[in-house]
This record gives sequence, structure tokens and C-alpha cells, in this order.
Amino acid sequence: MNAVDRLNVLKTYKLYVGGKFPRSESGRVYEVTDSKGKWLANAPLSSRKDARDAVVAARKAFGGWSGATAYNRGQVLYRVAEMLEGRRDQFTREVAGAEGLSKSKAAAVVDATIDRWVWYAGWTDKIAQVVGGGNPVAGPFFNLSSPEPTGVVAIVAPQESSFLGLVSVLAPVIATGNTAIVVASENSPLPALSLAEVLATSDVPGGVVNVLSGRTAEIATPLAAHQDVNAIDLAGADEVLAKELEIAAADNLKRVLRPQPVDYAETPGIDRLTAFLETKTVWHPTGSLGASGSSY
Repeated sequence: MNAVDRLNVLKTYKLYVGGKFPRSESGRVYEVTDSKGKWLANAPLSSRKDARDAVVAARKAFGGWSGATAYNRGQVLYRVAEMLEGRRDQFTREVAGAEGLSKSKAAAVVDATIDRWVWYAGWTDKIAQVVGGGNPVAGPFFNLSSPEPTGVVAIVAPQESSFLGLVSVLAPVIATGNTAIVVASENSPLPALSLAEVLATSDVPGGVVNVLSGRTAEIATPLAAHQDVNAIDLAGADEVLAKELEIAAADNLKRVLRPQPVDYAETPGIDRLTAFLETKTVWHPTGSLGASGSSY
């Protein structure tokens, strides 16, 4: 058969929930176009039921992921970076289409994204040394503070920075032991949905990251109100939606990270690493040695 007559095999994008790739529960899809209005693909249009399923998966995965050693989490995240490197050309094409960039500029964004993932992978076993430690107290006690993950975190991904911005808000959440539900960029969801394929073929346990695409407000609203979601990052919400989500999140005292101007190309600090950490402080008696009352 002449190569000209061959039909291209179009990619079917799916959601990523609990380590599996379901279609939307509703069966709905919507058209994704590039910056010039050219059709790129059909993406799943997630429903409220999909959002609830993602919360169940994230909660189920939390115990194992938060209980893993920080060193192990760093190894897993680094493996994701390795897999991203191997699919660099694919992500370059998707970022170019999603953000209207030239191939060279899109390649630079992808390189920066992979480097960003490696950067956060290196922090998994170091953040406790920065935000934890021994506290001086007036008494025969050890007083130790250590960081612990908040729990299930819903993330409204950045709308414009569909890959670098996405990784910049997702990687610190899971690096610190939380599990995540990502609401992908509404107009440019394809890099997020492809990232899910990388996560599935890496060592990230199913349910640690769940990726939903569709109408941001439709998906984020039930997540903000969900009683089993512990925190929400409003990075990709506009002013009106952010206010609505913050009000909904107050019902179960979720930790909320409000949207703020961010240049994702800049080197990040540790603010997003600490945004979804709790501090556990333990007191323990030092004991007494000998009649003199000396202690260790």
C-alpha cells in the first residue's frame, strides 16, 4: 500500500485514576485545539463522579506513599525524570501545540520541566533537615519537630504553562509524601494526560497521582467541597473561581494555597514543598543517670 494512502493512528487520551486509564464516567469528550484553532485531539470531559473516584484512589494510596522512606520517594521521582527524558520529542510536540511555541522554544520548556522534576526529586530526603530539628526546652526532655504530609491534595494546574507549570505544582506535593488529584489545564490538557502515561510506566504507585481533564470549574468545585480532600492548590484558578473554591474548602478546614503570580521559569524555592506539610512535635524525657542527676 502506498504510504500516502495510509491512515494515521490517532491517539486516544484518557483520564488517569488509581493507576488505570478510564474514559470519563459520562462518556463525554471535548475538542482540544492549538493556538491557531487547529484540532489536536479529543480529551475526556470529566464528571463529578470522576472527581470522587480520584479522591478514593488518592486516599487509598496515601498510606503506602507517605509511609515510604524519603530516599525511596526520591528514587521514584528520579525514575519519572528518566522516563520523561526518553519521551522528550513527544512532549516537545505537545507543548508546542498547546502553548503556540516554536519547536526550539518548546524543547527548552521540556528540558526545563525535566530538570525541575529532578530538582524536586533531590529534595525528598532533605526537606526534613530544613524544616525539622531539635528544639531547646527548659527541662529534661528531647523536643523534636519533624514534617509530615498533609494528605490528599487537589491541584488546579496552571492554565497557560501546561507542562512546566504543571510539574512545578505537582512534583513538590508528591515529593513530600502527599497524594494528588490534578485538574489539568482546560484548554491545554494533553501534556498532563501524557505525563500520566509516564507515571504509569514509572515506579509511582497507582493512585499517588490522578489526572482529570475537562471544565476546570466543574471538576474543581466538588474537589474543594469534598470532605476527604485535605488541601487544595488554586494555582490555575481565576479570581472568581478561586474565591468560590476557597469558600467551599472552608467546610472541612482544608489547607488552601491561593493563586499568585509565578514565573515558572525561575528556580523555585521551597515554598511549595512546605505548603502541604504539617509539623509533628514529640516530647520525650531524657532520663537521669546516677545519683548526681546528670542526664544525657
